[in-house]
Amino acid sequence: MADKLPKNTPELLSEIEREWLELQKAIKKLTNEQMTIPDSGGWSPKDNLAHLAAWMHIMCEADLNKKPLHEVMGMDAATLAGLDEDGENAILFERYHNLPTAEVLTWLDSTYARVLETLKKTPFADLMKPIRDTDPEKRPVIRSVLGNTSEHFVEHRQVIERNFKV
Repeated sequence: MADKLPKNTPELLSEIEREWLELQKAIKKLTNEQMTIPDSGGWSPKDNLAHLAAWMHIMCEADLNKKPLHEVMGMDAATLAGLDEDGENAILFERYHNLPTAEVLTWLDSTYARVLETLKKTPFADLMKPIRDTDPEKRPVIRSVLGNTSEHFVEHRQVIERNFKV
């Protein structure tokens, strides 16, 4: 997590775009076969990319468009309340694990485009407001944006690079 937050929308978009391009470079070095080979944790590059698409979608709809999180995640509120991040990720993995690589790549690209479009329309001041009024830490929306875009891209790109020497 970066200590220094972007100061405006162009700076935010530049940071996101920089890490997106690095992710794209790593993806392009993989063969179709490599895209589906699981690492020691059981996740293939395709699974990592589906995970990124899922969390970008969740962040965009729940945190930027203010839709109820459980609805965006496609589960009832009680089930979601009983899950930690690992539990959420396990459900998302199972949900998207069998998608074909081409479908995952299309979903990743379209979700990324939708996130950028939404961010361009969102006043920067709104990104500095708390994600939820109930958040005791009053974390700003921009933390979720970074955590589900540029920072998340770095994390999963490094996993892919480490496991496939790209």
